[in-house]
Amino acid sequence: MRKLSGKTYWLVGASEGLGRALAEKLSKAGVSLVLSARNADSLQALADGLPGDARIVTCDVSDRASVVAAAEQVGEVDGLVFLAGVYWPFPAQDWDAEQTEAMFDVNLTGAARVLGQVVPKMVARKSGHIVITGSLSGYRGLPGAIGYASSKAGLMHLAESMHCDLRGSGVDVQLAVPGFIRTRLTDKNNFTMPFLMEPDQAADEMMTLMRSNSFQRAFPKLFSLVFRGGNFLPDWAYYRIFGGK
Repeated sequence: MRKLSGKTYWLVGASEGLGRALAEKLSKAGVSLVLSARNADSLQALADGLPGDARIVTCDVSDRASVVAAAEQVGEVDGLVFLAGVYWPFPAQDWDAEQTEAMFDVNLTGAARVLGQVVPKMVARKSGHIVITGSLSGYRGLPGAIGYASSKAGLMHLAESMHCDLRGSGVDVQLAVPGFIRTRLTDKNNFTMPFLMEPDQAADEMMTLMRSNSFQRAFPKLFSLVFRGGNFLPDWAYYRIFGGK
C-alpha cells in the first residue's frame, strides 16, 4: 500500500467537483497540497477550509506560459493529480468547433503541458507519482460525445504509454476512469445518467487507487464493466447497442 501521509501533491483542477472532494480527503490523510485552477478565489476558499497544509497556485492549462510559471512556483512535489477538464455534449451533426477545440486543449493537451513540466524532473530524481483522470466514455466512441470522449481517450492512451515507459523507473503512473459524477459539467446532460456518483464517492475511489499499486481503477465497478466489455464486441454489435439512432 502506498503511503500518502507526509507527501506533497499538486492537484490541477482542484477548485470544484471531484478535485475539491479529493483535496479534502487527501488533506485529512496528512498530505500537503498545492491547489491549482483558474479561479483564485475558489482555490483560496478551499485551502482555508482544509485541515492540513495547502497553498494555491493559479494555472490555466490551456496557456503554456501559465503552466510553465505555475510549475516553477509549485517546485518539487511527490505527486501530481491531473483533474482539469471541460465538457459540452453534442453530436457530430451539431459540431461546435470552438467547444470541440477547447475540450481537446484542456482535457488532453492541457495535461501534456502540465506533464511536460513535471515528468522530466521526476524521472531525473527517480521518484514520483502521476495520477491521470480519464473517463468511461474514453474506452470506445459514443454518440453525442464529440470532443469530450475523444479527448479522454487520448488522455487515457497517454497514461498507458507513460506507464509502459516508466515502469521500474521510480515514477509511478496511475489512471482513474470514473463514470458520471454530479458536477456543474454533468448538469449539462439532458439524459438519465446511470450510476451517478457524488463527488465524495468518486474521491473515495480515487483514494483507493492512489493508495494501491494498481495501474488503473474504473468505477463504479458494475457500470465500468459495460464500457470495458464494449471493447470486445464486433463493430456491428457495438454500434447497434451504443450507436444512438
